[in-house]
Amino acid sequence: MHYTGTTYRPPFEARSLLLQATVGCSHNRCTFCTMYRTVPFSVEPLEQIEEDLREARDLRPNVERVFLENGDAFVLSADKLLTIAAMIHDYLPRVKTITMYASIKNIRDKTDDELRALRRAGIDELNVGVESGYDPALRYMNKDHDHADAVRQLGRLRAAGMEYALNIILGCAGSGHGAENAAETARLLNETQPFLIFTGTLHSESGCPLHDDLQSGAFVENTIAEYLDEEEALVSALELKRDCRWFGLHPSNVVEVDAMLPRDRDRLLSLIRRTRAELTPQQLASRPERFGEGIIVL
Repeated sequence: MHYTGTTYRPPFEARSLLLQATVGCSHNRCTFCTMYRTVPFSVEPLEQIEEDLREARDLRPNVERVFLENGDAFVLSADKLLTIAAMIHDYLPRVKTITMYASIKNIRDKTDDELRALRRAGIDELNVGVESGYDPALRYMNKDHDHADAVRQLGRLRAAGMEYALNIILGCAGSGHGAENAAETARLLNETQPFLIFTGTLHSESGCPLHDDLQSGAFVENTIAEYLDEEEALVSALELKRDCRWFGLHPSNVVEVDAMLPRDRDRLLSLIRRTRAELTPQQLASRPERFGEGIIVL
């Protein structure tokens, strides 16, 4: 299989076949992200994709799920995605779901008819980086959408029959604004009802504007207590009308937990509160010490 540079995928796509359809990220301007900062965006030739599928047919002929790489493969035109989907089904006939990262802009750029055609082709369960429902945080993070646009575009996905997982960043509004970020993000999730919520806390590496702002003090990160307060407020305000997986196992989280909401809400809230009670006042008042992938060391 052919891959260019570092390949990223959601943790819950560990068993999926990773098929490169694009290189880098078409937006590549989020304030907090360095994943593809030095990688020029390009589209993989269909000939290379077909070569990879021939190899996949030999290596994993029974695979049922394909994750298209890289940063936001849903940026591809509907026609290109339909061609790739047809090739996947031709070489790997047991595939049931084709998924990928997507942005709100990627959805906005497709018509309702195109979204329905993509769903019929097996494209579903997109992983969408909404990050927050709080407009000031979205502007700072340079997400190229606001709360209302996210609700509108995700509603179009739902109308086309597509499910979606939403990525949420705790702390992305900065210290002192956790209550607003929690309330507006909960409102977004209540309005859109995803099947999965993937959480992490705000972290950065050298090479992005957020890192510079953290170094200069222009952006002040949450304390450990603020992260816990924000997560508790967010979970408490959720009104999910169906099963939704809360995937909080990313190592950047203060509380690492995998839960099913609304069933496990009390367990999740109890874990957040127990974590707070077990930490010292000094730990709660401190800001996270981090290592690779934002891992928090308390």
